[in-house]
Amino acid sequence: MSDNIVYTLPTISTSPARPQKPPVDEKSLVHKQFLRGPFWQRIPAYADVPEATFLDHKWQSKNTITNVQKLMATLQGLVSPEFVADAEMGFKRAPMSVRVSPYLLSLINWDDPYRDPLRRQFITLGSRLLPDHPKLGLDSLGEQADSPVPGLTHRYVDKALFLPLDTCPVYCRFCTRSYAVGVDTDEVEKVQLHVNEERWKQAFAYIESRPELEDIVISGGDAYNLRPGQLTQIGHAVLDIPHVRRMRFATKGPAVMPQKILSDDAWVDALTEVVERGRKIHKEVVLHTHFNHPNEITGITEDAMNRLMERGIVVRNQSVLQRGVNDDVDTMKLLVKRLGHLNIHPYYVYMHDLVKGVEDLRTTLQTAIDLEKHIRGSTAGFNTPTFVCDAPGGGGKRDVHSYEYYDRVTGISVFMAPSVKPGRYFLYFDPIDALPRRGRDLWANPAEHQKMIDKALDRARAKRR
Repeated sequence: MSDNIVYTLPTISTSPARPQKPPVDEKSLVHKQFLRGPFWQRIPAYADVPEATFLDHKWQSKNTITNVQKLMATLQGLVSPEFVADAEMGFKRAPMSVRVSPYLLSLINWDDPYRDPLRRQFITLGSRLLPDHPKLGLDSLGEQADSPVPGLTHRYVDKALFLPLDTCPVYCRFCTRSYAVGVDTDEVEKVQLHVNEERWKQAFAYIESRPELEDIVISGGDAYNLRPGQLTQIGHAVLDIPHVRRMRFATKGPAVMPQKILSDDAWVDALTEVVERGRKIHKEVVLHTHFNHPNEITGITEDAMNRLMERGIVVRNQSVLQRGVNDDVDTMKLLVKRLGHLNIHPYYVYMHDLVKGVEDLRTTLQTAIDLEKHIRGSTAGFNTPTFVCDAPGGGGKRDVHSYEYYDRVTGISVFMAPSVKPGRYFLYFDPIDALPRRGRDLWANPAEHQKMIDKALDRARAKRR
């Protein structure tokens, strides 16, 4: 005879008392609090700039700093001679040329520029540079290898990336397209992707010839730098292709020059026209932007995003995980909550690509895994970003949890992309200085490099058997 098993249901209280969370002080909801007022007047060069002038995108563009000498002249009296020399040395060794808007410059804490998260992203300091990882390449994502025509990358089955131009409103030192974006530097001679209508026509013809392409990303460079007529020309050309269902304009602009959305009516009208035409023919047109730190979001940003919201324009955000910028839980939580409050949907947080000259900004895969654990559950699921690794060599975006093997000593992680490039393995490498001593010692010996890689690949293959 089998044993009798008794199941006991939990007791249900009939008490009227209900558990309640303790009340929250409104002042503690800092994600709703945005910097306003003439904050830019803290910079001596902008001390006499009135609000109407500062909110003019033409003034922002005209006064954008494009060389180290102008940058240092603007910062005169705010930074030490040592900092000036450090920045001059940094830009001489950087793969990206300098381009910083007055708005962005005004948001940096010049009382502590070495640790400021915005300075770290845009102003290179020679003293902070680390040696590049030995497995790093200039085009780390292999975009050019997947380019059937110049300026178009077709990697995923149903999606293509179109690069109509090679300029941006500012230049991020961590740009994954430092092989093409901006002017030549002492370190890098750029691939040329200037505005060229014949090149554009080749891209449109390729998209039209591939019925599997349903999703087109228009980036660069930066779609912010397209003139209104160019924006509508590209938008309508892509919408005219029957099998394209979705289009995204990608821009860093709202994070570094939100004034354009408030004062460039022609550009906003052009974007609105494309969005509305897409809606009428049942195609999705959205704006993808790029905020990395909550300090990039001000009252000016709020006003700009409200204008896009009123136009019915969907905005999503893609961040890059960076050391000393957003790699701690509190900062990432605040960024995600602040974006959500402005109706910007946090979409992705990328592992920092293996880009030349910015090893000091990269973090470990484990950092992303730990952050994702804390972020999930802090807000609604549709406002919770996916943490991804854009697999070097063309594997595409992989969830950071989806590695086949991860060696935390050597910092080597192995990914597969069966729907992108089946049968291939893709390797990501943690920054060497963030590894334990054993890992640093192994990378210090070039004879060990291939052995470590072979071991990681063997472990990944063993998992598949």
